[in-house]
Formats: sequence, structure tokens, C-alpha cells
Amino acid sequence: MSTLRYWDYYNMTETFTDLYEKASTKATFSRLYDIIVSRENILLAFRTIKSNKGSKTPGTDGKTINDIKELSENELVKTIQTKLENYQPKKVRRKWIEKENGQFRPLGIPCMIDRIIQQCFKQVLEPIAEAHFYNHSYGFRPLRSAHHAMARIQSLINHAQLHYVVDIDIKGFFDNVNHTLLIKQLWNLGIQDRKVLTCISKMLKAEIDTEGVPSKGVPQGGLLSTLLSNIVLNDLDQWVADQWEYFPLSKNFKSRVGETLAKKRTSLKEGYLVRYADDFKILCRDGKIAQKWYHAVRRYLKERLRLDISPEKSQIVNLRKRESEFLGFTIKANAKRNKRVAHTGIKKKKQKTLKEQAKLHILRIKKSPTTQNALCFNSFVLGIHNYFNRATHVNLEFSRLAYELKAFLYNRLRPVGKYGHPINPNSTYKKFYSTKVKTFEIAGVHLFPIGDVRTVNAMNFSRKLSLYTEEGRKRIYDKLKPNVSLEIGTLMKANLPGRTVEYMDNRISRFSMKMGKCEITGWTLTAEEVHCHHYTPIYLGGTDKFNNLRILHKDIHRLIHRKNTEIISSEIQKFDLTASMIKKLNQYRMVCGLETVE
Repeated sequence: MSTLRYWDYYNMTETFTDLYEKASTKATFSRLYDIIVSRENILLAFRTIKSNKGSKTPGTDGKTINDIKELSENELVKTIQTKLENYQPKKVRRKWIEKENGQFRPLGIPCMIDRIIQQCFKQVLEPIAEAHFYNHSYGFRPLRSAHHAMARIQSLINHAQLHYVVDIDIKGFFDNVNHTLLIKQLWNLGIQDRKVLTCISKMLKAEIDTEGVPSKGVPQGGLLSTLLSNIVLNDLDQWVADQWEYFPLSKNFKSRVGETLAKKRTSLKEGYLVRYADDFKILCRDGKIAQKWYHAVRRYLKERLRLDISPEKSQIVNLRKRESEFLGFTIKANAKRNKRVAHTGIKKKKQKTLKEQAKLHILRIKKSPTTQNALCFNSFVLGIHNYFNRATHVNLEFSRLAYELKAFLYNRLRPVGKYGHPINPNSTYKKFYSTKVKTFEIAGVHLFPIGDVRTVNAMNFSRKLSLYTEEGRKRIYDKLKPNVSLEIGTLMKANLPGRTVEYMDNRISRFSMKMGKCEITGWTLTAEEVHCHHYTPIYLGGTDKFNNLRILHKDIHRLIHRKNTEIISSEIQKFDLTASMIKKLNQYRMVCGLETVE
């Protein structure tokens, strides 16, 4: 929702829609550079990055988004346009992130100006690429998620009764992408602006601090990296789909009950690919076909994409006998009545990690039993529940985790909190958890119980939803409900010095009650956009009580307190506020003792 609003602010919606529609007809694009360096696209890129948490992470030049904020709009646009005339990215900062298996993943963090430039490119290239991407690729794509990938796998197991899985692990995928091949793949997608391709080539070869110029690979951490990695593997997606799913049909046949079915494809390898970034599976009907797929994919990756697989991590799994792992979940096909259905849970290593993380939060509360630490614990619990509640046996998994943590939690929090059934918990607690489960109250905050979670049905992605078509956007506005629990989890992590327990608690409750929507505009808000406004200001006698708080978009909140009439008029026009929105805005301004606006 915020993405679409930003597009409208800078009049880019029509441009992106046009790119998507032309790409859908296999058109080619030789003049993309002018769109990339346009004023509107650059300002949109800045705004998008500004709301990103990573914007406060410095590159090798030590600058963050706060340094860029000091520039005027004209200065920022001129800086980007000038730099791109003879583009040479600065050194990329290397950072190592520990993985679950104890190994380390290298991240490449570009400087802030280079990040804005990458975002400018991504905004223009993404609608073109999206028109070509495979339907069942779910990683790092608009509106898609890991839950959609899991839903697709469950659907293939439950309805198609496909119980053999080909697991392929690409060895060091991001570090081994062939640069020349990637540029050719961009060209084949219709991105044929030589100046754009030259800039992308320079991004790929940007010098890494202490390591020199890379000859291959896409640096993880760059804003363009996820899109480029999907472009690399889109060839694999399409090739697998062409072998069976998209293969031309030959003849009709009838089932035993006499219904005419689809045309039968007899001598092909039946298989369906589900991919999330570089993690993918091919589901098959039997072991022989699975073996054929394993060797075919291995050869394709080596010969066409110049990528190797990891033999020790790549395997064929019979889901009737063994579990397969995907995106932190386990998957198995268990017998139920006269067929088999997907049984999903949490993989063992992830369970161990969750247990260790929970203990760290508990020890932090024991050491400092503050509202902030209690809310951080709740954010952690809500976050893991929100991700894993698509597992079919999530209640069993978390009940076991809660049992293993019970003594640890009780012994450490008993001296600093009150244990028992929650009495008068806030609306957020009652929205997600049962008051029949005992928990601790710390600094006026009831801790969310780890074991109290319910399975949520994993829903397949609707192809009708799209950022790039008018019909798709309408469906997003009409159908897509905000994931309030996810945003609440993020809001709980906020560190707001000087705020009372009452304010912190009522702020979350108000956001939950309003279903995450701005109380003036009705916009659905992300956690980064939320501001909590005192309807009657503190300096006029207002309090932190629930009825005096209002959930607003941060730009609308600033608009309430602005005094410069020219800026106010400009922003009302920019945000396309309706008469009813302006009326509400004026009510808020009058209570604050400010003049009304038109």
C-alpha cells in the first residue's frame, strides 16, 4: 500500500504500468536511461530508501540517509544525474553475517548515493522483469512471500499427490553469478539500453573493500541484487516449466467416470518447480522421474548458467518416508484416510535457534524488567508466531517449545514479575492470545505466551494481484487486508525514550483497534509510517490515555503541526487529500490551536 502511495506522489504509476504492459508483449526498450534519471524517479527512490531500516547503515564513506536528507530536492537530483553521466560506484563495504549452520554469509553494502542509484534502476527494471517472471517464483518479488511458496507446495502434495521432491542446493549462488551471462539475460528480457547495461555492469564490478574487484557474483546487500538474482534463475524456471507445465498437449482422454480431462502428456518428465530466491524444489510423482529431473537440472545449471550444485546438500526425498526442509519449515506427506496430505512443522535447527533467542529475551528482562524489554519479548513472540503459524502442526511445535522453556522462564522472571492469568490485558493481547493461559506481567505489560498459537491456512498467491496493472491495483485496495500482527510486532521494538508505560501500551492498542489505518486518510500503514498523535496536546493538558491518542501517517502528522501555508498547500496537493480528509485535518489543527487550511 505504501509503495502504491509513493508511486502516486511522484506520478510514476502510469510509467511503470506502461513498461509492464509493453514487456508483456515482448517489446524491447532502448531508451530506459531517461526514465531512470528523471526527477520523479530519483525522488521516489530516495523516499523508498528513507523508510528502509538499512538506510541508517553506513557504507565505506561513512554516510547514512541522514547526510542525504540535508540536501535539497534539486541538489539530490543533480547529484544523482551528474554521477550517472560517468558512473563509477564507490567501494562496497564488506560485512559477514553468521548463518544457522555456523558459516558466514558475505554482504556487500554500497555507499548511500550508490544505493539510491540502484533503487532508481530497480524501480524501472522491475516492471519489465515482472512481466517475464515465472508464476511460482516467490522470493523478493512484489506481494509474494515465503508463505505463498509453502502454500504452493502443500497444494501440490495434497491435491496433485506429488510426493517426491528434488532438492537442489546451488553452491554459493550469489558469489558465482556469471556477469557476461547476466548482461545477456537482461538483453533477452528486452532491456536493450546500452547505457543502462553499462551502469549495471559497473555495479557488478564495484570494488569490494579489502577484497578487490569481483570477476563474478552478485553482492548480497545491494538493492538491485535480488532482482538480478531472480533474472538469472528465471531461465531455469522457464526451462523447467517448458518441460511439462507449459508443454503443448497432444490428445484428449477420459477418466473412469467419463469426464473429459486435459490432454494427456505421456513421455515427458512430470514436475512442478517452486522457487524462493536460490532455494527451490521440483515436485514429482515417482522416484524414476525425480532422478531424471535431478540430473537434468544439474546439467542445465552447469552448462547454461555456469553454476555448480552442492552434492552433499542436493538430494531426492520421498516425502512419504522422510521430511524435506524449506524456508525454515519441514514438509512430509502423511497418510490421512485414503490419501496423503502435507504435514508441516518447524525444522530442528530453527527450533534450537528460537529457544536460544527466547532465553536471551528472558535474561534481558530479568536484568532490566522495563516496559521496553517486555515489548521486545512480545515482538519476538508475535513475529515467530506470525511466520510459523502456517505450519499445520504449529501448536504442537510451540507447545513443546513452551514446555522446554517453562522452568527457565518461571525461575528467572518470578522475582521481577507477577505470574498468573492476565487481568485486564490490553486489546492487542486479547486480539491474539487467550486469557486462560498463565503468563507474567512485567512493568505493566503482559508477556505473550509462546505456546498459545493457532494454525493459519496457507493461501496460494492470487495472480490477479499486481502492482503493475490497473485491475491488479484495484484488487489490492479492495481485497488485501493489512497484516496487523506483523506491524504490531515491529512497533513493539520501537525505542521511544521518555514515553510512559501507558503511552506505549495504548499506542499499540490504538493501532490494533484501527486495523493499522491512518485515522485521517484511511491509508493502511506500515510500522515505519506510524506516528501516534495526542489529539489534545500534552502542553494543553492532554494525557496518554487511549481516547486521546490517534494513529496517523507520519506525513499527515507533520501536516497537522505545520505553520508554513505554502508547504501545507503543496503537501495537500501532493498527497491528493480529499475534502473530507482536509476537514478532519482542520479539526485536529483547531484542537492544537492552529489555523485551518484549505
